[in-house]
Amino acid sequence: MNGRLSNVTIAKLPAEVLVPRYARNSVTPGIVHLGVGAFHRAHQAAYVDACLADGESNWGIVGVSLRSPDTRDALKPQDGLYTLAIRDSAGEQLQVIGSIQSLLVAPEDPGAVLAALTDPRIRIVTLTITEKAYLRAADGTLDSAHPDIVHDLANPGSPRTAHGFLAESLARRSIAGTPPFTVLCCDNLPANGATLHRLLIEFAKLRDADLGRHVADEVAFPSSMVDRIVPATTDADRTRIGQQLGVEDAWPVMTEPFRQWVIEDRFPAGRPAWERFGVTMVEDVGPFEDMKLRLLNGAHSGIAYLGLLSGHATVDRAFADPAIRRFVDRLWAEAIPTLPQDAGLDTTAYTAELADRFSNTALAHRTAQIANDGSQKLPQRIVASALARLEAGLLPEHLSLVVAAWIAACAARGGALPEGHFTDPLDAALNELFGRDLPTAKMTEAVFDLAGFAIGHAERQRLIEFVATHLVHFKQGGPKLAFAALGIGNEPPRLAE
Repeated sequence: MNGRLSNVTIAKLPAEVLVPRYARNSVTPGIVHLGVGAFHRAHQAAYVDACLADGESNWGIVGVSLRSPDTRDALKPQDGLYTLAIRDSAGEQLQVIGSIQSLLVAPEDPGAVLAALTDPRIRIVTLTITEKAYLRAADGTLDSAHPDIVHDLANPGSPRTAHGFLAESLARRSIAGTPPFTVLCCDNLPANGATLHRLLIEFAKLRDADLGRHVADEVAFPSSMVDRIVPATTDADRTRIGQQLGVEDAWPVMTEPFRQWVIEDRFPAGRPAWERFGVTMVEDVGPFEDMKLRLLNGAHSGIAYLGLLSGHATVDRAFADPAIRRFVDRLWAEAIPTLPQDAGLDTTAYTAELADRFSNTALAHRTAQIANDGSQKLPQRIVASALARLEAGLLPEHLSLVVAAWIAACAARGGALPEGHFTDPLDAALNELFGRDLPTAKMTEAVFDLAGFAIGHAERQRLIEFVATHLVHFKQGGPKLAFAALGIGNEPPRLAE
């Protein structure tokens, strides 16, 4: 290979590789993104890249890593460029993305991050920091006792959390007379904009009542729904893409052709014309968000834990398992009635599209990657649907099995799970609990208490009983017995109606 991907070598790439169609040196920053991982680079950064190519040169991205320097270390020698490999069973299209202008690492230089956030040219701050980074307590409020929150309240000029960076930069902008930026959450949280707004108001009030009022009254937090499958990049991916480019790319990103972004259209300081490139701008994101969380993400979690317990390392292999495929159809059939029925959602077309995406053999999306952080993900993906069914007098037999599969997979780690390394914020407490040899019903209730599942809900005990019953089946005969108890064998699957 002839060197590294960069502003210089990009001119030498093969003709079939798509490259930025704009002068990168004419782009100015308009967006700061917190959590510049693979998903952001496959999704928001790609949409912004299209806007830059359309002449909107004032929307360049300043990427910020809140923890690790890995992304910065990989992309800085490449002038922020990286390859997006769009893959399906028919082939692969390579596209070089140029929308990220600079990269910062918050622990190394929090002052530089605050300087970027207070730059008057920055009008939008986007976030993909994963569910656990919002530092919520079991009841959904801000975990004000978390060590990083305590630190940020005492040290506003050198924050560690997204809350600390947002609050301090908004305070500085207010003092300077600079209008606030719009905060656009792109994580899988229920009503993510409203959720982040509430958390940041809580944090700001702990600092100063006036700052709390400013965040509450003057800062826009539109909600959004994002969707694109982004598997982890492997060394084999790096080698293959480097050979196709003729230059090294230290961190290309793998993804699927499908992408979706639905955004509540509230941007007082302006925004890119995202709608020109397929983004859906709406008044209410809620129905789209619920459909994605409960049908895509819920099914993904089910496929991940059942796939791991059944020995399937990737989503396409797990989904090809007739029992898991049949289970997903039934999971969708349970979840669909919990969605808004008057929002015009086409769940039949959506689940058919999901089936095609889950069957994509080119992505090699690891079940262990999806399995991470289940205690943070399952409340909105699965538990909410299960409780809604119980409230309606319906049974959550398949939804509750996903929770049981998560518990069984957590308990099985280090044992019989092939390629089953995944983590959860509750690992230490869960491992201690599993070591007590409690009766299944008591253990299930203890897990619910640890994870904060369905706290205070009238149907909580009934849901615990469903999960405990499934857990007995997992313990006695693994997924095969758990499926059999639901009447699922190896019969051919059909799409949920």
